[in-house]
Amino acid sequence: MAVAEEITEAGAADAPRRGNVWRRRLLTHLAIFLAIVTLWETGVRAGWLDELFFPRPTDILVSFWRIYISQGNVWYHLYISLGLVLAGFVGGSLLGVGLGAIVGFNPLMRRFLQPYVIVLEATPRIAVAPLLIAILGFGAQSKISIIVLVCFFAPFINTLSGVVNVSPEKLELFRSLGVSKLQTLRKLVLPDAVPVIMAGERLAMTAALTGVLVAEFIQRDVGIGSLILTYTRNLNMASAFACIFTLTIIGFAIFKGMEIADKRIAFWNHEEGRERLSARRRRAFEAKGRA
Repeated sequence: MAVAEEITEAGAADAPRRGNVWRRRLLTHLAIFLAIVTLWETGVRAGWLDELFFPRPTDILVSFWRIYISQGNVWYHLYISLGLVLAGFVGGSLLGVGLGAIVGFNPLMRRFLQPYVIVLEATPRIAVAPLLIAILGFGAQSKISIIVLVCFFAPFINTLSGVVNVSPEKLELFRSLGVSKLQTLRKLVLPDAVPVIMAGERLAMTAALTGVLVAEFIQRDVGIGSLILTYTRNLNMASAFACIFTLTIIGFAIFKGMEIADKRIAFWNHEEGRERLSARRRRAFEAKGRA
């Protein structure tokens, strides 16, 4: 009990220190951002940067207000793009994780299928995109197919790596207990490979944003990518930069969201998750001792 109380007190004492570290980091990044924006604004006003191609940050801020608040024309395009990103990410992840688990767990399939998947990844997606459009036609189907193709490889390779590199001792133990292959895959291999799989999912989610832009740049009908092309063609660079920064913010939020999901799902692979698990076990032990 005394040891548990000391550990709890130590964790409580570390909390303010961690909070101070995060505040210092936030202030540092904010200072860097403000310095870059100030230099950009100064460079344009002084004539060091061509305003046609590098609009002033103040003009970009005004464009944010116009396209989101006063006109509101960007919301529909953003809704379409994010829907495509989600659909393509789910499809690519399911296909990549499923095929990676099957190929990784079956040496014969791994020997025959893995080279073809690597050849597919080596082929530039922008070269395959017109073929998919020719086969599936213009519309959401071809766009989702392009995003699925972009998202597929990272989950596949990471799942394959996680499945292949599972502990041989654990596999031997499961075999000695007479556990079936399906149960071994479900109870041992996939849980053991979750941290590696989640790393692939983070890459796939950020790649999905790139995939939707490639698809919308080619089709040029609707979506945030087509809107950027329209603004650029009309030399409305401030609004184009506003859309690009919107994608930057969304990409950053997606990446941080995937990091949070990784910490929740594969919590044993992170210090914070291990601390929560230890605290939960201590509370259960103390409750059992009081009972």
